[in-house]
Amino acid sequence: MNADDFGFGTQIRKSPYFDATVRWGAKGFSVYNHMYIPRDFGDPEQNFWNLVNDAILCDVAVERQVEITGPDAAKFVQMLTPRDLSKMAVGQCKYVLITNAQGGILNDPILLRLAENHFWISLADSDILLWAQGVAVHAGLDVQIGEPDVSPLQLQGPKSGQIMQALFGDEILSLKYYWLRELELDGIPLIVSRTGWSSELGYEIYLRDGSKGDALWERIMAAGMEYGLKPGHTSSIRRIEGGMLSYHADADIHTNPYELGLDRLVNLDIEAEFIGKAALKRIRDEGVTRMQVGLIIDTDPLKGPNTTFWTINRDGAEIGKVTSAVYSPRLERNIALAMVAVEHAQIGAQVEIVLPSGPTTATIVERPFFDPRKSLAAA
Repeated sequence: MNADDFGFGTQIRKSPYFDATVRWGAKGFSVYNHMYIPRDFGDPEQNFWNLVNDAILCDVAVERQVEITGPDAAKFVQMLTPRDLSKMAVGQCKYVLITNAQGGILNDPILLRLAENHFWISLADSDILLWAQGVAVHAGLDVQIGEPDVSPLQLQGPKSGQIMQALFGDEILSLKYYWLRELELDGIPLIVSRTGWSSELGYEIYLRDGSKGDALWERIMAAGMEYGLKPGHTSSIRRIEGGMLSYHADADIHTNPYELGLDRLVNLDIEAEFIGKAALKRIRDEGVTRMQVGLIIDTDPLKGPNTTFWTINRDGAEIGKVTSAVYSPRLERNIALAMVAVEHAQIGAQVEIVLPSGPTTATIVERPFFDPRKSLAAA
């Protein structure tokens, strides 16, 4: 196949790595943030094993950046999130939630602080550029908000550190989990961070010149050959094992942080009047009516991730929905993230899941399902 075989028209953007991914075997794409993202390099189970045993390189240029600069940049960014940013250092990254006035989650991005008054919001799948520009209109703050020419790659897996060492030298090994560094590779301007959407050791490599996408992809693949590096796509299996959210699936504008057990990302005692503060205080005080749980589903191995929300029943009544489900070949069981009524969210409870093939049983369990302390990613 060649790059022209994929097409929804010019309204869907192609990343700087698009041609390279097709050359390296991408056979199918999804759309995320109005851009193509490779979702098929062959067998998804093999992609999972490539990730957990060696390393994969993923085109995640769909993680668009909202760039916020200006004298009031730090104050403005704090308006957008309930997480306390007062101690966030230059060079640090943080996982944050962006909430609306009702406390609903609009995005769960990584925030990067490049300089005192220079931030990137590295997005999940929703239009936060428009939200931020709208918030700024009447904020009375001196900020500039735009989308820079920045396109990330993810290099993830246990051998990613060795590949980074081959590319950048020994000094890269001192880069700490959730920190970033400004680097060049063969004259290509980059930001490199110890982050990623895999729950494995990994790095994100932010290209700052879209014309160099092909060269950067080939350079990394060449350096990774001896370490077993393969082209790949973000692994649904591994991210569900790790309990990582997929926006629009496990969370959306109607989901609040407390339903997801993400209280640690909400700091209600800070002075800043961030958007959603009053609503989140009320939700905290009143309690939630539903909660995210893990499930083990008793059926033959699922053939792929669910493409609809499956109903969850107990004692003949509907109590929730399965949001993300997949078969884990490592755990040899079907695992899922689900949202259920809080009174039914007890570990060990038996429930009924209505699959497309018919009803089956499932057990509510703790999540994440593997490496709960993130010891692999933070090593």
